[in-house]
Amino acid sequence: MMLTAFRVVKLTNYGLYLPFNIKDMFTKKANAIFQEVIDNYHVINTVDQPFENPYDEKTDLLGHLLYRKSWIDTVQWHYEDIIRDPKIDPVAALKLKRLIDASNQDRTDMVEYIDSYFLEKYKKVIQKSNATINTESPAWGVDRLSILALKIYHMNEEASRTDASETHIASCKEKLDVLLEQRVDLSTAIDTLLKDIENGDKYMKVYKQMKMYNDDEMNPVLRSKK
Repeated sequence: MMLTAFRVVKLTNYGLYLPFNIKDMFTKKANAIFQEVIDNYHVINTVDQPFENPYDEKTDLLGHLLYRKSWIDTVQWHYEDIIRDPKIDPVAALKLKRLIDASNQDRTDMVEYIDSYFLEKYKKVIQKSNATINTESPAWGVDRLSILALKIYHMNEEASRTDASETHIASCKEKLDVLLEQRVDLSTAIDTLLKDIENGDKYMKVYKQMKMYNDDEMNPVLRSKK
């Protein structure tokens, strides 16, 4: 499929860009919510802060799911920073590892909830006889988009530091440009996939993750402790 060429326009005051031609597209909403989450988190900027979802699940289920998904990713991003402290107390590190494990499960659950939303939305679409399946479901593309928003935010922070070397800043600016381009490409790919599903050119087939290490019957270590 030939994709329409597009230019990019500035979205916020710290260099985040999106395609100009995605009006009413899903990723316009997703990227805006991801940025909202990241900005809200960094007001207090602690993993222990309370979570409040401003999107009501009854009136805006998609917004509710996207906000929750991004919040999980944002908190986990900072968990991962903290646990890499070489001087972290071993007991605290083990506690944090448990929190990361739980966060990973929540992240997977949210991906499946978002895919369920799309399955419900497109359940009445009649698939074309030559319809094909995509390499990943829409929500796993959304998962990558959410993480990408965090990479962009924090790479922009590094590129804006006043206490770093010119070499570091220049390197981070180059990486930021690549991340911004990657977000445009990924946003376009997700929107194209959803359009193809809507038109019957693609179809969704979602597999549960079936993780085994959290299951006390499938994990031999947990099973031995019963």
